[in-house]
Amino acid sequence: MAETAGDRVVRMLALIAYLDDHPGVPVEQVAEHFGVSVGQVLMDVDTLWVSGTPGYMHDDLIDFAADDHERNILTLTDARGMDQPLRLGPQEALALLTALRSLQETPGLADDAVLSSTADKLARAAGAAAQAAESVDVRVGDTSRPDVSARLSLVRDALRAGRQLRLRYVSAADTVSERTVDPLQLLTDSDQWFLLAWCHRATDVRQFRLDRMLEATPLDAPVGEHPHVTLPGSAEPPLTAARWQVRLVLSSRARWVAEQYPVSTVTDLDDGRFAVVLDVVDLAWLHNLVLGLGPDVHEVEPADVADGIAARGRAALAAYAAAGLLDDVDVP
Repeated sequence: MAETAGDRVVRMLALIAYLDDHPGVPVEQVAEHFGVSVGQVLMDVDTLWVSGTPGYMHDDLIDFAADDHERNILTLTDARGMDQPLRLGPQEALALLTALRSLQETPGLADDAVLSSTADKLARAAGAAAQAAESVDVRVGDTSRPDVSARLSLVRDALRAGRQLRLRYVSAADTVSERTVDPLQLLTDSDQWFLLAWCHRATDVRQFRLDRMLEATPLDAPVGEHPHVTLPGSAEPPLTAARWQVRLVLSSRARWVAEQYPVSTVTDLDDGRFAVVLDVVDLAWLHNLVLGLGPDVHEVEPADVADGIAARGRAALAAYAAAGLLDDVDVP
């Protein structure tokens, strides 16, 4: 997955604190600590070396010992205050308190001692911002619908008991199927709830949205052992092997695709466009993405995937035309 700009900024800020605590550390040790290459560490240092406070003269910039740098040793000589604890402003404290409250609303974390202690300490330090945070309505996942709430409770019970589930499920492509699954983990993106499970029909890991479960029946059979499966939060390879590797050439204004989705590579092109390579498990998901991007998509490879997307687009246009929703449009 390509590194985002935000990821790199966080690492460089952490690098300053690390070097302040470890003066004269070899570059190789820094690379091992942060899990990146030696070349990436040196690029980060070069960027920090020309960063600093307004004025941007020599005395305003973060500085390193040049002699040590030539010997592949990193010694921070001037952090320009970046190694000092930050004081939160009211808006920052409000954002953090709201985020903590959303975590506390997540099932299974409401009574977490660390979260409660952190929220209490931050509330005392934030003052008026803490009162503002209390007025924010925090909702995690869509549990307002009775069916989703019931599914959430049922899935959590199956996870705790280590029992299989029988699902009647409708996919993003509007296909209904029945599956027996081994529940592995509940996930949420703050909008939807997902069940990560081993699907016996696919003999692989699949992700199921709770609001797309037409039926969910707990079974007496225990879940199997899946030692090769890596759950989110681990540094191991992705959970599911991709069936297709797809290259998209996109307009510059679609740059958000490279930030939001797990792309393998990002390549900037001379004309301002860029190319991404995605490892795709579900073609229906890719069709929705590409059709939604519309004119921002310039190329799709391989050809058979492009043909499938074009066919779905033509079918959609034909359906609109048949319904009288399109005027004077020829469907190719």
